[in-house]
Amino acid sequence: MLSRVAEAIYWMSRYIERAENVARFIDVNLNLMLDAPDGAGRQWQPLVNTPGADSEATQQNVIQFLTFDRDNPNSIISCVRAARENARSAREIISSEMWLQLNKFYLMVNNAACGHNGIETTAGFFTEIRLSSHLFTGVTDATMTHGEPWHFCRLGRKLERADKTSRILDVKYFILLRSVADVGTPFDDIQWAAVLRSTSAFEMYRKRQGQVSPKGIVQFLLLDTEFPRAIRFCLNAARDSLHALSGTPLGTFRNAAEKLLGQLCSELAYAHVDDIVNNGLHEYLDGLQTRINRVGGGIYETFLAKRVPEPFKPITRDRTQ
Repeated sequence: MLSRVAEAIYWMSRYIERAENVARFIDVNLNLMLDAPDGAGRQWQPLVNTPGADSEATQQNVIQFLTFDRDNPNSIISCVRAARENARSAREIISSEMWLQLNKFYLMVNNAACGHNGIETTAGFFTEIRLSSHLFTGVTDATMTHGEPWHFCRLGRKLERADKTSRILDVKYFILLRSVADVGTPFDDIQWAAVLRSTSAFEMYRKRQGQVSPKGIVQFLLLDTEFPRAIRFCLNAARDSLHALSGTPLGTFRNAAEKLLGQLCSELAYAHVDDIVNNGLHEYLDGLQTRINRVGGGIYETFLAKRVPEPFKPITRDRTQ
């Protein structure tokens, strides 16, 4: 498989997942505003602490920047457009159904960008973003042969999802918490429930854990092996696809990506939520995000980087012999 095509499929999948997760970030704040309108101003600012976001962090400005700003490479419209361009580069590999669904997704977002009056208060639009992403994933799994291209697709999606789930957790623990006095209050419970809903985990968490508790939620979203948006579940799936691509048996490694991802999965298998929280959840998540980025770098170097062939050197006979 050409590295150019593999890269297009890998990034197509990552961009779709990224667009969905930006919608989830916005959804966290929209849900929290329903119960804590007095904190609305402060909770939007951290989401745009990035280069290029110079305007005042009002709800309208932040959602415009994260959703429809074409100059922001991580906005929803930029991600869906980039996914569509990558899909075009791999058109002969993906199915017609995937191409049609991605085009519908792009047209929906583009049409909303052309006339988004009042869209900043319409949570239903961001629900549609999530559903369009889910539909694309379902169409991919149902219509694409589960060979190399599909594994590159799953690899990109699962790495992106693991990274963004960690950031959603971090939003609650480090950013949205207004003061230490909020810990253990009803407002604290509302925030944690919003995090669960933003990851589509509320019902599954309640079936597994029952009472909403910070440690229980961290355990579920970070270390669970069965919930499909949990970080450990995603990284295990990414590891399986990585080994399927290389042919390396599980438990061994032949390249940097397999080594880095294998170490990360092993550490999560033996991690305990009490140790993570006691030593600092924010610091742990920050380190986790750095290591996931390193795995992405290893994947690029192993599979996607263009190899420049060494210049041809003719063999010359030593005339002194």
